[in-house]
Amino acid sequence: MNHEADDERDFEELVRELMTDDAYTIQPSPAPYPAIRRRGVVERRRRVAVTGAALVALAAVPAGAYAVAGGNGGRGADTTTPMSSVSAPQSPTAKASEQAPSGGQLLDGVTAEQAADGLKKCIAYDDAKPSGGLEKDYLGKAGDYRILLAMRSTGDTNAPGDGHYVVAVKEKTDVRLICTIKDEEVTGINISSPDAGPAGPVVSDINAGKLYQQSILDKGNWKLPFRWGVIGTVEPSVAKVTVSYGDSEATATLDGRWFVAAGILDEQVTLAPHIEGYDAAGKLVYDSDTDETYEKTLP
Repeated sequence: MNHEADDERDFEELVRELMTDDAYTIQPSPAPYPAIRRRGVVERRRRVAVTGAALVALAAVPAGAYAVAGGNGGRGADTTTPMSSVSAPQSPTAKASEQAPSGGQLLDGVTAEQAADGLKKCIAYDDAKPSGGLEKDYLGKAGDYRILLAMRSTGDTNAPGDGHYVVAVKEKTDVRLICTIKDEEVTGINISSPDAGPAGPVVSDINAGKLYQQSILDKGNWKLPFRWGVIGTVEPSVAKVTVSYGDSEATATLDGRWFVAAGILDEQVTLAPHIEGYDAAGKLVYDSDTDETYEKTLP
């Protein structure tokens, strides 16, 4: 019996399954019941955690690739230097036809015009790719989106070269984009919909780890200081969301049904951001530490 060949086939099937799961995040789940959606997301995240080590073998993929957050476990000691996030004013020079309405955070010197241009390029980049069964022009136009966050991105072993992220949401459908831009060119795009995930008063975006972690290949050896971001959705009853990442803390911006938080890490971390949500009376209505669907440790 050729065990080596069997192992290779098992690995290929595992990676193919993972890539297929990720591809399906770009469309809302057909399941109409929140409980079914929650159970599906839990199982998918657990599979990602189990196969985290296997993804190391994909280090040679193009620079647009990224590692998805995974893992479970409680929280423990973790240190960073606190720094509050700041917002930059919207640029008045952006063309109305290209500028998606922005109520989010523009950080690290990224202007509204740059963010809008990046979003436009991101949609064109996706339209130029083989559809893989998706309807062409599925993403629509840049003017259909609202920019939630723009911030610098830190290159790592899996995707060398610094650049910036543009995070935007389509107004009518809540399709969410995370675009990676380096040297004015799009190097990666991540697409998902909150309807494909679990329901709850506060829900971290299933691929938010793209914004708050570096590659698993660099575990324990991140480039610092590191700009991090967290995005997700909130129910109308939620009046405040706080995020702590190591010793860095931020109060999220609430933008429609979305929350956006960002900060700076100056020391290596091993735990995922801790998220809490409060109602108008200040009552805690969500704690990621008690959320079984939330991955509490970094891979």
